[in-house]
Amino acid sequence: MKIAVGADHGGYSHKEAIKKHLIERGFEVKDFGAFSEESTDYNDYAILVAEAVRDHKYDRGILVCGTGIGMSVMANKVKGIRAALVHDLFTAEATRLHNNSNILAMGGRVIKQNHALKIVDIWIDTEFSNEDRHIRRVNKINSYKGE
Repeated sequence: MKIAVGADHGGYSHKEAIKKHLIERGFEVKDFGAFSEESTDYNDYAILVAEAVRDHKYDRGILVCGTGIGMSVMANKVKGIRAALVHDLFTAEATRLHNNSNILAMGGRVIKQNHALKIVDIWIDTEFSNEDRHIRRVNKINSYKGE
């Protein structure tokens, strides 16, 4: 699996730990930045990761900012992206099983780094359920035009 990661200054240290963890697990990882804790705009990294996932250059993406809110909102502006803001283990599993989320967003100022790594593992290891009701719901998300 190929995974794109990105963060702003508020998620930088979590992103670095997540990247290392994913590489240790054997995944191919592309870091889209930020590359320091210097203040940056979350929007820029969310778009880079979301477009890379949308274009099938990467299977999934992980985004971290201070709260995860900005990253998830921005990533979800990209057609075909289902970014989920997750801060607990149950939601990490549920968003893969039920929503087939393709981007995980977390808050570096909201959860501890070791907890973020557990969330990443559950989110990565959980496959979409492929149950008819969930397929139908994901298809409704994907087909909504929102004009």
